[in-house]
Amino acid sequence: MPMTDLPDLPLPGHGATAERLRGLTALGRADLVTCRLAEGHVDAVAIRAELGDLDQDQNRSGERWGVWAAAPSSVRAEHGPHGWRLTGDRPWCSGAAWCTDALVTAAADDGIRLFAVRTEHPHATPLDGTWPAIGMAGSDSRTIRFTDAPARPVGDPGAYVDRPGFWHGGVGVAACWFGGALGVADTLLSAARRKDPGPHALAHLGAVDVALGAARAVLDEAAARIDADPKADAHRLALRVRATVEATATEVLDRVGRALGAGPLCRDPDHARRVADLTVYLRQSHAEADLEQLGRLLAEGEGQW
Repeated sequence: MPMTDLPDLPLPGHGATAERLRGLTALGRADLVTCRLAEGHVDAVAIRAELGDLDQDQNRSGERWGVWAAAPSSVRAEHGPHGWRLTGDRPWCSGAAWCTDALVTAAADDGIRLFAVRTEHPHATPLDGTWPAIGMAGSDSRTIRFTDAPARPVGDPGAYVDRPGFWHGGVGVAACWFGGALGVADTLLSAARRKDPGPHALAHLGAVDVALGAARAVLDEAAARIDADPKADAHRLALRVRATVEATATEVLDRVGRALGAGPLCRDPDHARRVADLTVYLRQSHAEADLEQLGRLLAEGEGQW
């Protein structure tokens, strides 16, 4: 997908969430960097729709949006006679030089707010040397320095994380991981279909199929539940989906490597890049911290599994 050819995916919770997740999965299977940038754009569209901001800037074309909201951040929002202005450094800004616009969280006097910002010089400057990554290198997730950047508030204080769609977006990221896992698994499947890889490699192939089937099932279930009750709290659902897909992707990385050895990692640049990209992308998960959060929700909640 050319970087200007952004997908038009259904909004989550509007009856076609499964189609949205399948679209993200297909992008991840083809290329995780492209998927990461596209996911940020379609997530921004969904956020703006949910918070009532899509009627803004309707005459502009060629917008490429990012969602730059990861903690920590030193961005401060000040409201003055000429409107809101943002100042400070925001790390982990995927598409730093590619995005034309971004949704950015910042601390204001009345709490953490979400703002729409044009990523224009001199108000928004990507800092060189802040993304020396090998995996996901092409995502260009540098730190952005905002300097008196004009900004438009999107929603009320706290609205970005308090809305149900926050967790719908988290499920969308898991769909991207699943696509990356499929891309890595494709290398093993292709190798097995070219020649008999031996019993151990075939056992790994069978185990990969089982793991991928489990991840696909939880994504399908999540899509159905989001569409059935889009305003329900999807926190626990998203944590469970993300943990399942992360475990699947981790198993796929391990089993494909054990089945095929170092050859594809050293001689197949596309496969080596997929492995490096997926390894980094999966770390958007908070690992045991997310599992602890899931366990706490279960222990303090009601109902069954």
